[in-house]
Parts: sequence; C-alpha cells; structure tokens
Amino acid sequence: MPAPHPATPPAPAPPAPLAGRPLTPVARLLRLCLHGLLAGLLVLAAGRAFAEAAPHAAWTAAACALLAAVYGAGVRAPAVHASARAGAVWLGALGAVWALLLVLSPDALWIAFPLYFLELHLLRLRWAVAAVALTACAAIGSFAAHSGTLRPGAFLGPLLGAAVAVATVLGYQALYRESEHRRRLIEELIATRAELAAAERAAGTTAERERLAREIHDTLAQGLSSIQLLLRAAERALPGGDPALAPALEHIGRARAAAQENLAEARRFVRALTPPDLERGSLAAALERLCAAAPQARFSLSGTPRALPTPYEVALLRIAQSALANVVRHAGAGHAEITLTFMDASVTLDVVDDGSGFDPAGAPRGDGGFGLPAMRARAESLGGLFTVESAPGQGTAVAVTLPLPAEAEPPAGGAATGPTDREVPR
Repeated sequence: MPAPHPATPPAPAPPAPLAGRPLTPVARLLRLCLHGLLAGLLVLAAGRAFAEAAPHAAWTAAACALLAAVYGAGVRAPAVHASARAGAVWLGALGAVWALLLVLSPDALWIAFPLYFLELHLLRLRWAVAAVALTACAAIGSFAAHSGTLRPGAFLGPLLGAAVAVATVLGYQALYRESEHRRRLIEELIATRAELAAAERAAGTTAERERLAREIHDTLAQGLSSIQLLLRAAERALPGGDPALAPALEHIGRARAAAQENLAEARRFVRALTPPDLERGSLAAALERLCAAAPQARFSLSGTPRALPTPYEVALLRIAQSALANVVRHAGAGHAEITLTFMDASVTLDVVDDGSGFDPAGAPRGDGGFGLPAMRARAESLGGLFTVESAPGQGTAVAVTLPLPAEAEPPAGGAATGPTDREVPR
C-alpha cells in the first residue's frame, strides 16, 4: 500500500450555534460536506475490502456500518451539541469503533481527517488538541502495522492533516466570533437608534408643550389678568350711587366676569400643558423624585414653599435636570446636592457637587457644551440670575435665582384670583 500523503481536508464545521438560532446556509453546507466526507471514506474502506478480497471483508463492512450508525445517532442527538460531556462520550464511541476498523482495514486511517474536525468542534481547545494528536498517532500506528514499514509519508500525512485541521478550525472560529460580535453591535446600534428617535420625539413634544404653556401664560393669561385689573379700577372710579351709571357698572361687572372665566380657562390650558414631572405634585416633589433616580444626589428644601407660576416651575425643573445630568455624565462626583430655597422676594435653586470641576470661562458656548447656555437662557427669560462657580478639581456650584412675581390684588367683592395671578418679569 502506498504511503499516505497530506490530503486537503474539508472546511470545518462551525462552532455550535447559539441557542434558539438556526444554522446559517454556509454552516449547513459545511456540515453536509463533513457528513459526505465520512460517508465516502466508509464506502471506500468497505468497497476496497471486498474488491481486494481481504480476509476480513465482511467484518470490515460491518465495522463501517456500525461506525456510520454511531455517527448518525450522534448527529441527530441534540445533547451532543448542547453538552460537552455528551459530545465527549459520542466521540469516545466513534473512536472505539474506528480503532476496531483500523485493525481490520488499512484504508480506515483516512477517517482520521473528519474525526479531527469533530474533536475540534465538540471539545475544549486543550482537550481537542490532545484528541487530535491521539487520533494522528493511531492513524500512524495503523499504517505501520499494516505496511510493516515506517516511511516519512506515514508521519507527514496524518500530522500535516491534523495541523491544517487545527489551523483551519481556529481561524474559522475566530472569524465566527468576530461576525457574532459585529452582529451584536449592529443589533445594539439599531436598538439605540430606535431609542434615540423615541427620545427625540418625546423631547420635541415636551419642548412644544412647554413653549405653548409659556406663550399662553405670558400673553393670554397675563393680558386677561391686566384687563381684569383695569376693569376693577374703572369700576372703582365710577360712583356707585348714580342711577345713570348703573348700566355701565353692570356691563363692567359682566366684562370682569367674562375676563375671569377666560383667565381660568387659560390657566387650565397651562396646567394641561405642564411637563409630566410636574403633573404629580409640586416642584419640590418633582426635584425629590429627580434626586431619587441618581444615587449620589440629595434634595433639600429651605424656606416656606409657595405656589409658583408654571413657567417658573418648568424653568427650575429643567435647569435642575440639566445640571444633574452634567454631574452624572461629566463630573464624576461622589456627592451632589440640589437645594430649593424660598425667600421673601425670590426663589433660588442650587446644584452643588464635589466632582472634577472645570473652567467656566473655557466652557463651550454653543448648544453642545455642558448645557450652560440653555440654563442661562431659561433663567434670563424670566428675569433671573444664573451663576456658575467651578474650578478644575474643586467641584461645581450652579445657582439660579428668580424674582418672585407680585401677587395680583384681589378683585372687589370676591376672593383672590389665586397665586397664578402674577405678572411674570420680562
């Protein structure tokens, strides 16, 4: 029998598929090639045994059939691919039948090549390399036993085949892992883009709600409140005892009532457009919930709380959210404190952290930056004062002070129009 020579082995079977994921067409094709190679080699061994009238031709054919049966049973058994122990048991059974076939037929040594790929596919790397080496030694020993001589080809064939199998399988597994990593990155990117789009839609909706609430409060509500005050002044200016002025006073009263009803309706619109964070309670409650979501943040309230116009509450809440977001993303702070302070003529929000700090003079002034321009614009739109104190390595303190609007004078003959009858500073 001629000495075996290195043969070009088939492509390896891919790593076991992820749970719940079907095989790709390429992986399915590679497995079919492996099945076909083993079947062809078994047919070759049995056919040559009968063609050459070997002494143990019938036993060789029976061993080939047994090996095919064991192989087919393992391929159909899900446990072989799911459990390393089950795979090792299956390989042991295949190895035992193959060892019997090696004794009966010299052509059985070629079956070592598909066995290489099975071992590399089912076993851990160190055990797989050891199994491949043992398989190569068995093939070399079978050739030496049947030929009675040792030639270089007897060693080179199985050893080179084993080396090519190991290199091919390891290379394919590396490509497979990289492909899976890229697939996961693409899935994360798609999910992140969807979340970003949803966040942008929600942010746009919230911004539009805030804009509408601010416009209604600063135009319609304030205009109706001014009309009501002017009508009350006109009512006071007219003598009430003159019968000739009674119709005029009656019309002024109706005008005041209509203005009051429309003012109440405008306020209902403003409340309906209030950000969701303020719908469930006061500004202090919203700030407390905001701090509860950040482990390093704490909220404190100072002074006697009082109701604020919706634009004030929205501005203070958004500034607190932006400042706390800066603390979490950029400052690396271990502790942050948000303080809401009510004073006689103003309300102050302070956000202080012990983080890395920065140079306020060198902070970007565009919309990107640290959000400082947006916070300053919110505060100044209500006539407030916005300050930032920070230095590298010394933490950051953000403070915004808004002057409290003066309460409107109660209308004649009735209750006060409520805390929202306030002129917003311009």
